[in-house]
Amino acid sequence: MAEIAQGTGQVVYVGFWKRFAAMWIDTLILTVVIALIVLPIYGSQYPVLKAQGQTMWIDNVINVGAILATILLWRFRGATPGKMLFSARIVDANTLAAPSTGKLVGRFFAYLVSMIPAGLGFLWIAFDARKQGWHDKLAGTVVIEEPDA
Repeated sequence: MAEIAQGTGQVVYVGFWKRFAAMWIDTLILTVVIALIVLPIYGSQYPVLKAQGQTMWIDNVINVGAILATILLWRFRGATPGKMLFSARIVDANTLAAPSTGKLVGRFFAYLVSMIPAGLGFLWIAFDARKQGWHDKLAGTVVIEEPDA
């Protein structure tokens, strides 16, 4: 069933600036979580030890945890905390229903395609009619405003 913005009868796609702000909110949250993990283990020496390559095991655990957390949030909440603050939700581009887990995993790894040419795939959101980044196009997803918003 298609989700529509309340009272308009039309889908409202979330644009570049809201998605950009949501990304920074998610980055801030992730930074705090990482600090809460690494500071008790390494203390203030973490940046120095990281630069020397002595924190690879914890960095790998954190990276895998962040990937899993992102995909699980997308799957079960439809968004990361930053997107939730903007009442945004990731949906299937064709049905506007919740995307499959496979699509969400593909979307995450398609971020690489959006990043590689100087972030052009993310900037594309600002110019696309459906506000899709390249990762959205590859995964077949769009980001819409919740109808209750």
